[in-house]
Amino acid sequence: MKKITIFIPIIFLIIATTLTKNSTKKLDKKIFDLKENIIILEDRYELILLDYNILTSPKKLMEYQQLYFDDAYFQKNIENLNWIKIEDKILKIDSLKNNE
Repeated sequence: MKKITIFIPIIFLIIATTLTKNSTKKLDKKIFDLKENIIILEDRYELILLDYNILTSPKKLMEYQQLYFDDAYFQKNIENLNWIKIEDKILKIDSLKNNE
């Protein structure tokens, strides 16, 4: 009788521990998946916010250019741009206006 009174609580504790470990493992997996999804969504949000900030204001883009790149870039008149083509090993330069 004493063996049964000791054996039953031990079996109960083993089963309870197993169930607790399994449920904890499942919760940890769900938490990890949610954290990964949050990281991905935060990265997408930052990229979309960057696109929005740049595309909504060319003036702001010029301010960033002056702030971070100094004189590395300059504004060019679109009428002065040309196409460069290589046809039959001959370099051909066409005006951008002609190719519209």
